[in-house]
Amino acid sequence: QVHLVESGGGLVQPGGSLRLSCAAPRNISSISINSMGWYRQAPGEERRLIARILNTGSTYYIDSVKGRFTLSRDRAKNTMYLQMDSLKAEDTGVYFCTAEIWTTGRLADYWGQGTQVIVSL
Repeated sequence: QVHLVESGGGLVQPGGSLRLSCAAPRNISSISINSMGWYRQAPGEERRLIARILNTGSTYYIDSVKGRFTLSRDRAKNTMYLQMDSLKAEDTGVYFCTAEIWTTGRLADYWGQGTQVIVSL
């Protein structure tokens, strides 16, 4: 079951840019979203957290994407964006968005369907 809707993936050359988006269902209040983030599953590797934005606006990035990737969130649209600049071949992978959502006093994880990012000549 897909809870979050992703878009924005594609094929780009090294040094190029992409912007991924991740939209939560409209019936979920933005207030209920504790955090949103992006995982990446590179070929032959396990899925790992790349970046996360908290409800406070604080962001976390793994070292390899710092200065190149930027998270933002539009609370009115229940949408998170990942601006990816200066893309490298090692950024290639399937990107999955995730959200922590409060439900009856408990955090529950929601996931997107994944969007493919290929950085190649």
